[in-house]
Amino acid sequence: MTQTECVPCAEGSGVLSDDMVQEGLAGLPGWAVRETTIFKRFEFKGFAKATQMANLVAWHSDKMGHHADISFGWGYCEVVYTSHEAGGLTENDFLCAMRLEALVG
Repeated sequence: MTQTECVPCAEGSGVLSDDMVQEGLAGLPGWAVRETTIFKRFEFKGFAKATQMANLVAWHSDKMGHHADISFGWGYCEVVYTSHEAGGLTENDFLCAMRLEALVG
C-alpha cells in the first residue's frame, strides 16, 4: 500500500485484487476479510471500554473522511471498513485500519 491519505472513491475505481487484499492483511494482525470488507473485533472487559473504542473509531473515521461501520456491546467493538462507493476494498480501507492500529497500539 502506497497511499498516505484517503482519497474520494468512485464506482468501480481503485478496488484491490485478492492478492493485494491478502498483502494488506499481512500487516494488520487480527484483521480478516468478510465478503468485500475487512474487519476486526476488539475485546474488552466491560461496556465502558467498548464504548470508548467505538467513540475513538468514530472520531478517527471522521478525521480520515472514510467512515467505518461500528458495532459494539458489552465486552466488544467490531470495526468494519469497505469502500461502498467503489464497490469493494480500496487502499483507503487499509490506510484507515493501519492508522487505527497505530492509535490503539
